Formats: sequence, C-alpha cells, structure tokens
Amino acid sequence: MICLPAPCECYLQNNGLKRRVFQRTVRDIIPFKMLQIGDEVVYFSALFLLVVLGTRSATGASLLTAFLYVFMVMFRFPPVPADQAGRVLRPGAPSGGVLVVAHRGGSHDAPENTLAAIREASRNGATGVELDLSFTAEGVPVLMHDETVDRTTNGSGPVSKLQLAQLKRLDAAARHRLRDKYSGEKVPTLQEAVEESIREQLTIFFNVKGQPDKAASVLHEMYKKFPVLYNSSIVSSFEPKVIYKMRQTDPNVVTALIHRPWRLSRFTDGAPRSLSISGQVWTGVLDILLDWAHHHILWKLCGVSAILMQKDYISLDYVQYWAERGVEVVGWTVNTAVEKDFYQNMLKIGYLTDSLLEDFDPQH
Repeated sequence: MICLPAPCECYLQNNGLKRRVFQRTVRDIIPFKMLQIGDEVVYFSALFLLVVLGTRSATGASLLTAFLYVFMVMFRFPPVPADQAGRVLRPGAPSGGVLVVAHRGGSHDAPENTLAAIREASRNGATGVELDLSFTAEGVPVLMHDETVDRTTNGSGPVSKLQLAQLKRLDAAARHRLRDKYSGEKVPTLQEAVEESIREQLTIFFNVKGQPDKAASVLHEMYKKFPVLYNSSIVSSFEPKVIYKMRQTDPNVVTALIHRPWRLSRFTDGAPRSLSISGQVWTGVLDILLDWAHHHILWKLCGVSAILMQKDYISLDYVQYWAERGVEVVGWTVNTAVEKDFYQNMLKIGYLTDSLLEDFDPQH
C-alpha cells in the first residue's frame, strides 16, 4: 500500500448527525485492491522484474532477489505473541476499549513530558502516555521532545550538551499556557517518568528518535528493572534501525514503527523541504520507496506489533489492511471531538491526543 496526499471528504452518519472527517487515502488515485500486495511471492517477483528491466540481466536479478529473500528469512524478527501485544494495545479501557494516549503526556493540558503531565493525563481518563526519550551530556536518559530545551523551558541549548544538574534547574512549565499553575515543574529522568506511569497504571509509548544502541540498552535495563513494562508499554520510532536494534537487544518488547507519508519531501504543514524542483522530485521518489518499504518489508523485518500513522492517512480499509497482517494501527495526533468520535466508534482503534479536556484545532 502506498499512501498518497490526496485529500478527500468523508461524511459519517452517526445518530442522524453528519460528521465531516478529512482523510487522505490512496483510493483517490489508484484502485485500493491493486495495492494490497501481501503475498511475498508477488512482491519478490515484482522486484525481480524491476531489476531485470533495469539491468537487462536475468542472472543478476535472480541473485539479488534470492539474496534479499534469504536476508529477510534469516534476519527478520517474529512479532511478540498476539496476547501480549493485545494487553498493550487493547487494554481494558474506557472509551469502548479504545486506547487513548496522551501525546507527550498531554501537552495541551499540562507541560509536556513532565510528571505533572502524566498525573494530569491519568486524572483526565487517558489509557496511556507517550514519553519522548533524550539523553543528557553524561548520557542520563530524560524526557524531552526537541533537540534543545528552548521551546519548553526557560533555558537554552541542546539537551545533549547539558548536564542533568543543569536540566533540573530549568522550569519545564516556563513556556506552557498554564505556566502559573505548573510553575517550577522539572524535567524528569526516564526512570522517574516510568515509575510515575506505573503508579498511575498507564500504558507507556516510548518515542525514540535516534541513537539506537544507547536507547536500546537503556530501555532494556528499564524493562529488566520493571518487568511489568513487557505487558504495559511499547517502543516506537520513525527510524526502523531503532526498532530493529530494540528487537535485537530484547525480542520480548512490543514495538511499533511511526510513519508519515511524504516525510522526507514535505514538512508537517505540507510545505516542500527542498526549494528546487529536482530536490522535490528526488525526495518524492525516496518517499514513495520508503512508504512501500514500510508497508511490505520493514514491518515484517522488525516484527512490529503496531503502526503509528499520521491521522490524515487512516481509513477503514487501511485499518483492515494491517489487521489482516496482525498489526494494530494507532493514529496521531487526534485533537477534535469529531475526530475522536470517528476513531472510537467507526475505526475502533487507539489514538494519540494533545488534550483529553478540550476540543481544539487539529495539530500536524
């Protein structure tokens, strides 16, 4: 399946009320069924034909296809047992059993990635929290979404250049809309956040942005220290190498790939990353290849249990596509009442949200 940015409008009938929901689905461009290439024989045959056309060598194409197939068979990780993944992704929860995850701890309701946000998310009925992993100058794992502390605290500079003691002196609520209420809130360590989440009985979505070796090692130690995490947390990342390393380090951890089509060529607001036509074309081609790889190779190679997809690209057919492969879909970031109703009552899948209290404009 290849997700293309073709906005369409879907009207849902719910108790006689028409709800307008924006989706982006491939059905606007290419018949959906033509892209459901689930059989390995089919897409390895397609790869063979493409290589033959490109190289004019049947022998070379045969060798390359055979190598890739053997690589997949030998080095891919099986997913964790379905019942374990179900305990993480389909816990007994409010909202009809749909997983509701506070994005960055619920960044609209409390300062993001703080202990206060975790507690507030729990009070407001969240099923889980998303926590962003970062590292201090001495390698201590802490919570921070950005590479720098500038946006969320009263400090400045890269997280990786600051000692833990320096981070602890910062006010993590300084830039938040409720700064007066949460004044003095500190940047927590990963362990502090994990302990708080366990106390609140929240499912944890660890979001890892890089440093696969260090992240996998730190998280593995966290899972050994708190075994309950095996049935109450998931490690997710945009980077397949992070997830692969995590499965390699600890194959019993539930994992997910995060994906947004056109991520290499466009910013979240749709603006092109490159100003040149050639750059836009090249990154667009890379995006198509990456999207294809996510839907046909990378998920199987890493043995993931879920795909975290940007909300505008999710439809009933998309959820069904992954359900047939034993993979859950979780949407991000869902911030309006209409969208939440759609996810809970129509799609019946989990989602990440910035607020459990207010209905406000969708965020990318």
